[in-house]
Amino acid sequence: MVSVVACLLLGLVLLVSAALKAIDPAGTRAALAGLGVPRPRVAWGALVVVEALLGVGVAAGLDAAAWAAAGLCLGFAAVLAVAIVSGRAGAPCACLGARGRVGPAAVARAAALAAAFSVLPALPRAAVGTDGWLAIGLAVALLCCAGLALGLLALFREVGMLRLAVAPQGALEVPHEGPEIGGRSALGDLFPADGRLRLAVFASEGCGLCRALAPAVEAVGRHPRVALRTFDEAADAGAWALADVPGSPYAVALAEDGTVLAKGTFNTGAQLESVLAAAERRRGAVRAGDRG
Repeated sequence: MVSVVACLLLGLVLLVSAALKAIDPAGTRAALAGLGVPRPRVAWGALVVVEALLGVGVAAGLDAAAWAAAGLCLGFAAVLAVAIVSGRAGAPCACLGARGRVGPAAVARAAALAAAFSVLPALPRAAVGTDGWLAIGLAVALLCCAGLALGLLALFREVGMLRLAVAPQGALEVPHEGPEIGGRSALGDLFPADGRLRLAVFASEGCGLCRALAPAVEAVGRHPRVALRTFDEAADAGAWALADVPGSPYAVALAEDGTVLAKGTFNTGAQLESVLAAAERRRGAVRAGDRG
């Protein structure tokens, strides 16, 4: 059973290596060219095919495939060693795709794989019963689940990096719509005097977007440093008149003394948060100026 598991695992290593090369042809060919391999396009295609075939053969328990895989890994180790001696340490390594780097660790990895493949033919072969195959299948399933989990984590990381790279669009702050920035508004008198940043959100019953954004508004209102009030167009017509609101959904952020710090029409939760961010920034600038 040990021989079967070892063959499956090492065969999977070759198949994964072939897949990594196949999904990144440009990077792999560039890495091969950097290692001094002639005709990198042809070498890339040959490596993908050879590694895939050897992976299937090793997984099937063929001794010839194991010896050939050992020779292939020794060849990788020799190429990497020559690259290090030639001063190419740190260059992209094409052993497992193009993400690795040429260095002693890569040479040691290739040599270790060569030794592992060469040991496979010497392992005792025994018939695997039903229970053994069930155990192997369970182990493979668990490994696939772990790989899927790692893939999802990598995907979440990439999505997060993309969101950070793309600057979010702030709320639409039109100068002559709503209360003027820096002016005093009687809206401040409608909030408790507790020192928190005051956020007035204007909504209307017939506004579908207002209903969709209600959970985001409530989430912002749970912030301990924010005092939130929502003013309905019909029920709070006086507040709408005080703010001269152009439409809904609309937000106005005020300081403790009623000074308008930020305002704007928002269509997403992020845009509503941008109103608060602008208010915090302007309030901090005012305080800094007062201390100066």
